[in-house]
Amino acid sequence: MAGSNTPAQPLHHSPAASGPPPRTGEDRALFDYVLRLGDDSLVLGQRVSEWCGHAPSVEVDLSLANIGLDLIGQATHFLGYAGEIEGAGRDGDRLAFHRDVLDFRNCLLVEQPNGDFARTMARQFLFSTWQKLLFQHLTASADETIAAIAAKAVKEVAYHEELSADWVIRLGDGTEESHERIKDGFDWVWRFVPELFKADAVDAEMISRGIGADVGAFRGDFDRKVAAVLTEAMLDIPAGQRPILGGRGGHHSEHLGHILATMQFLPRAYPDAKW
Repeated sequence: MAGSNTPAQPLHHSPAASGPPPRTGEDRALFDYVLRLGDDSLVLGQRVSEWCGHAPSVEVDLSLANIGLDLIGQATHFLGYAGEIEGAGRDGDRLAFHRDVLDFRNCLLVEQPNGDFARTMARQFLFSTWQKLLFQHLTASADETIAAIAAKAVKEVAYHEELSADWVIRLGDGTEESHERIKDGFDWVWRFVPELFKADAVDAEMISRGIGADVGAFRGDFDRKVAAVLTEAMLDIPAGQRPILGGRGGHHSEHLGHILATMQFLPRAYPDAKW
């Protein structure tokens, strides 16, 4: 996979496990957890990259390209580590380009269509606000590799959050049209926020081992940050909606299949090619 803004440097990993893919026990939980982290960044990175050459201005085009590269760089590290944990000979590229849609574990928010620029900024702001808090907690992970990746990535994500928050405010406190567009953007993506804070057995296992982050512990910080930005943008908190869940268990919208059809075409058509 492509690197981030700066070339992705190999991080110090623990020795790769040997033997077949883990199916039960602690290793399987760790594999699933790291896979989720990588899939979130991979899918959103692919989504954001769709703006290249289509953004409202050259400056915004470059900003979104940088965000996409940062996210792909994060995915490279996380999926590479997931491959080591699995110990089945699959590296990061194999996990990215040769898994079917039901095997992906990203949250549903990141696979949603870009829509217009306002919707993209609403999605980016909500995810980056959550991801920054997550990575801040993961810098203290008992897993040294996860902690190292998070420590590098949190600096990038702070920029993602700042950029998207600035655009939310500019659009919300701008013209009548820009205000309505960003309002509609938040109304569209709001139903996917609850999944970000939905913990399951994998999360519980990782928290008990001191590896994963308790997402419930920073829900208050997330709500306060979002509320502050929306208030400055002259926007109300969107009305509650029926939560849409399932991404962590492999139950995705049709949109992910379309993303993967584009992203995986060449590696699947030429599986032995070296890029």
